[in-house]
Amino acid sequence: MRVAIFTDTFLPDVNGVAGTLGRWVGYLESKKVQVQVYAPGHPEGAFDRYGTTMVHRFAGIPFVLYPECKLAIPNPFHIRKSLRQFRPTLVHVATPFNLGLYGHRYARKRGVPLVASYHTHFDRYLSHYKLQWLEPALWRYMIWFHRDCRTVYAPSPSTADHLRAKGIGPVELWPRGVDTGRFHPEADRGEVLRRYGVAEDRFVYLYVGRIAAEKSVDVLLDAFRALPEDVAERSRLVVVGDGPMLAKLRESHAGSGRIVFTGFVQGQPLAELYAAANAFLFPSDTETFGNVVLEAMAAGTAVVGAAAGGVGDIVAHEMNGLLCPPGDAKAFAAAATRLYRDRELLARLSEGGRRHARMQSWDAIFARLLRSFEAVAAGTEGKKVESVRTV
Repeated sequence: MRVAIFTDTFLPDVNGVAGTLGRWVGYLESKKVQVQVYAPGHPEGAFDRYGTTMVHRFAGIPFVLYPECKLAIPNPFHIRKSLRQFRPTLVHVATPFNLGLYGHRYARKRGVPLVASYHTHFDRYLSHYKLQWLEPALWRYMIWFHRDCRTVYAPSPSTADHLRAKGIGPVELWPRGVDTGRFHPEADRGEVLRRYGVAEDRFVYLYVGRIAAEKSVDVLLDAFRALPEDVAERSRLVVVGDGPMLAKLRESHAGSGRIVFTGFVQGQPLAELYAAANAFLFPSDTETFGNVVLEAMAAGTAVVGAAAGGVGDIVAHEMNGLLCPPGDAKAFAAAATRLYRDRELLARLSEGGRRHARMQSWDAIFARLLRSFEAVAAGTEGKKVESVRTV
């Protein structure tokens, strides 16, 4: 099997989609599947390698709803030439936009099996940027784009249901795993917190993610400000990430002393922050999955999340975390206060999260996904195969 992947983000970009696709490519390589990737990144026409995989790079322009990601400006001559040489037996489009459109067109024209993976609820981003009037047009386009796909892969049951309700399908689950060798509870808590000016005796609430409107960062900050004073004075909120709201929030909270904005953190320092925190607060209701929630669980950090989207699928309320109504800062404050006051609950949710995370093996997930890809390439995807679960 030869797989051509078209995406608007790929390593070394740092986000959930790029990381997942990078792992997927590495897994395919380990199974001797030939892969070529088409992605933004370097000057148009340039290419590089990821392992043995050729990564064709194209100039791009910032995407209006997510400036850190780029919409590639494809070079049709270069793409046609490389595809003619590679002769893919399956096309995987991980974006419905520029490069994805080219992969979509190539597959339709050449009769090559086409699959798509759905990663972002762009429709739910629109209201945060006062663009909700675009939603009907967006869905008309998304339905058209996916209608020729043999399979559409969704990262969570709620996302799969969302797509089916819009008339997109057939849909299969492609959930996410977590590297429990990297994310675990062991860390020198005092040393980790000192790096960010936080005393070891403080109860630490952690947020990791983009600092942007669609992540409901305002709910996070409102919830922390709503904590009872006896809890707030003994607590700190550590906000990890970059994004369009970061500079303004840093300025407006410069003298608070209780809220720390670290900026962008990755790798081992990020894993250590997860392990050093007592609780993870994640109010975003726009997630198709929520990789950071699974990472926090693997680190043994009790999770409070929004009862919406992919987060609502990961968190089993009162079992491995707590769920709150989306946008309800008072409910998040109440849940955060419970974890501060009830250390038995904190420990129970921490252990429940760790148990759940240990069951999310990347290898098992990718093995099922590969069987599904092979069925599509062979034209047997309609038959019962032991693959990613059809929803």
